[in-house]
Amino acid sequence: MALQLYFHCYLTALGPCGIVWNERGILGSQLPEANAALTRDRIRARFPSALEAPPGPLALHAIQGVQRLLAGHSCDAAELLAVPLDEAGLPDFKRQVYAITRRIPVGQTLRYGDIALQLGLPGAARAVGQAQACNPFAPIVPCHRVMGSSGKAVGFSAHGGADTKLRLLAIEARASGQSAAEQGDLF
Repeated sequence: MALQLYFHCYLTALGPCGIVWNERGILGSQLPEANAALTRDRIRARFPSALEAPPGPLALHAIQGVQRLLAGHSCDAAELLAVPLDEAGLPDFKRQVYAITRRIPVGQTLRYGDIALQLGLPGAARAVGQAQACNPFAPIVPCHRVMGSSGKAVGFSAHGGADTKLRLLAIEARASGQSAAEQGDLF
């Protein structure tokens, strides 16, 4: 028997986000679309069987962590690392990629190739990029902290694309106390 899925849309400093959960953990997180209706529509398209509901403790913990992160109030990734994810439907490779991605500290980045090396698969940078492109947990799994081989922001499937990725990185850089000069190579 399948577990019941629930979703909730909520406000952040960047706009309306969404979260989907079941009793095992978070199944999806949605960065803001252009407006609240589009965020809700995107959640419903991704998770058509999810019922809209007020967040329980598990979802509320994730929501509060995302709100703090997007407002630039959190420079500690431990809060979102503690959010349980329901990855049961994901292939092992993606679970491994997301586990490494979750451990990238706020204000820092890795390259797709760096993650491939950590996996022991030095030729798998493109596969890592493909896994990041369909990350169902952004920003709980902070795929925006993963860059192309040049160290530049390339590809980002959230609304606003690479501009949104750069905006998230700038928020995190400030939250972690980096100066504008330290952020310079991101822009």
